[in-house]
Amino acid sequence: MLARLDLGSHPDLLVGIGTGDDAGVYRLTDEIAIVNTVDFFTPVVDDPFTYGAIAAANSLSDIYAMGGAPKTALNIVCWPQAGLPGEMLGEILRGGAEKAREAGVVIVGGHSVADEEVKYGMAVTGVIDPRRIVRNVGARPGDALILTKPLGTGVLMTALKRDQLADEHYAAAVKTMATLNANAAAAMLRYDVHAATDITGFGLVGHAMQMAEGSGVTLVIEESDLPLLPGALDAIAAGMIPGGGRRNRDYYGPRVRVGDEVIEAMVEIAFDPQTSGGLLIALPQKESIALLADLQSGGNLEAEIVGRVEPQGDYPIELV
Repeated sequence: MLARLDLGSHPDLLVGIGTGDDAGVYRLTDEIAIVNTVDFFTPVVDDPFTYGAIAAANSLSDIYAMGGAPKTALNIVCWPQAGLPGEMLGEILRGGAEKAREAGVVIVGGHSVADEEVKYGMAVTGVIDPRRIVRNVGARPGDALILTKPLGTGVLMTALKRDQLADEHYAAAVKTMATLNANAAAAMLRYDVHAATDITGFGLVGHAMQMAEGSGVTLVIEESDLPLLPGALDAIAAGMIPGGGRRNRDYYGPRVRVGDEVIEAMVEIAFDPQTSGGLLIALPQKESIALLADLQSGGNLEAEIVGRVEPQGDYPIELV
């Protein structure tokens, strides 16, 4: 659909929609550019404050993935005209405001629309050095791949909706979804990162696919190295596969080579849609151990080296 639009071009538009990057970048001067993104979604948890915090963290993530610093945000709210108490909306907005405050972001306003289905998120503006933009393309053969957060939020939140999620697994999922990618972004900027993207609704494979095809390489992902949230494999065994995961697999699956020894549950994990997921970072192999240590010492305790970049082969993604 986007291909039908003539959005024009501008010499100061440094990143547009061409590679499906995480945010747009517009140059103001040789030293500073603005980064723009927007994201909002329906509730993923029952508690309104927690939902607001997770939605805000998710919205801010695209700025961090580009290597930018978020500065201001506008709330986006869809709310029914009747049936839900106003106090609930107040708690959602408070959760978003607390997460924005943690990120050093100022909420400058917002917009609301009457809607039967609740939705909340933010349009975020950040700043970035136009000479140090981290794109979702640019990965090179010989790079290592680092993932900064564990996978499994999609299947776990599906289990929650069906009242089949243990309290301790819920707490772990909420913690990772509400964690900002700020520390991970700051760490990666200290290294020669070639490409990065955040893992959200298209799942690990979907976002990795954009990196692989845009970079003209093959990403080889080691399923045994993927960090997982506790309870994720149990949820898959119980059939807690979200619709988004099935759609991801239907769309991206034909372009993925799955090794013979990869178990079915890990294939599902690779396609599982994430909420406020981690960063997937491609950088030279020789720097990967140092970055991993920086990430883990900075709070990303479950960050792992999950694969490598190879010259372009028959498939853009190999899960082995």
